[in-house]
Amino acid sequence: MTGCSAGSDDSASTSGAAQPAGADNAREPGLQQEDGAEAKPGAEVPTNLRVDQRSIIYTGSMTVRVKEVERAAAEAVTIATGAGGFVGGDHRTSVTGDAEATLTLRVPADRFSSVVDALAKLGHQERREIKTEDVTEQTLDLAARISTQQARVESGRRLLAQAKSLTDLVMLEGELAKREADLVALQARQRRLGDLTALSTITVRLVGPEAVVVEEEEEANGFLDGLRGGWEALLGTVRVVLVVFGALLPWLIALGVPAWAVIWLVRRNRRGRPAPPIVAPAGHPAPLLPTPRNEPPAGVPSDHTD
Repeated sequence: MTGCSAGSDDSASTSGAAQPAGADNAREPGLQQEDGAEAKPGAEVPTNLRVDQRSIIYTGSMTVRVKEVERAAAEAVTIATGAGGFVGGDHRTSVTGDAEATLTLRVPADRFSSVVDALAKLGHQERREIKTEDVTEQTLDLAARISTQQARVESGRRLLAQAKSLTDLVMLEGELAKREADLVALQARQRRLGDLTALSTITVRLVGPEAVVVEEEEEANGFLDGLRGGWEALLGTVRVVLVVFGALLPWLIALGVPAWAVIWLVRRNRRGRPAPPIVAPAGHPAPLLPTPRNEPPAGVPSDHTD
């Protein structure tokens, strides 16, 4: 009995491997039910990871007042390139005493703190802001999804190679193209995340000794901010309405005055015309017309004699 059962199991597995592509499609409609093909909802982050094992994005911004902006900017570029980074942006204004330079530096994450300290020594540091974002969970989740998607792509390619009918071929090609596009999108997100974690971003603003530094106000969402925003919107609407009215006022004067004059003349002519006589219809007595107060009606003797 043991031998028979083993033989039947082998034959079943062999027959399952030799099934045609049509049978695979019947068992897996739309290629959505392969074993291990569905991505897991999210990767669990181990709690015992060291700091150097976690994926952290470092970003920093600082303002430094220096004596010579051009010289300090050149030294800042040297500090970044010496640490293995590069300049991602460079904006300068050359004005005597009021010169400014804003540099965006990309440096390796492990050199972030040392580069920030070196930049602060270029002059008098007036502001420094450091932000960190832990993206370890996102990194592990993307890696798991990419691994799963790669398995789905390989499975689709195998099924495409076994397709025997035109209908199956078209369906498999469309599904494989969709899976490959999803894989490319996940890989692009992984590269972007890897770039942000591998290279930190530092925005340093170098100002001259007489430059006036105006810091950007932090975004707030309180009641007073909403009231201020609504008042500014109302003033903006009133300004727009006044501008439109000012643009239309000359046209209203040029077209409205002649139109009002024509209407006034027409009404005046209508008032000056005599009323048409009233003609009584046949078989009806003529209506009595009002007589003046000083003249008696016809047939009544007057009280006054000559």
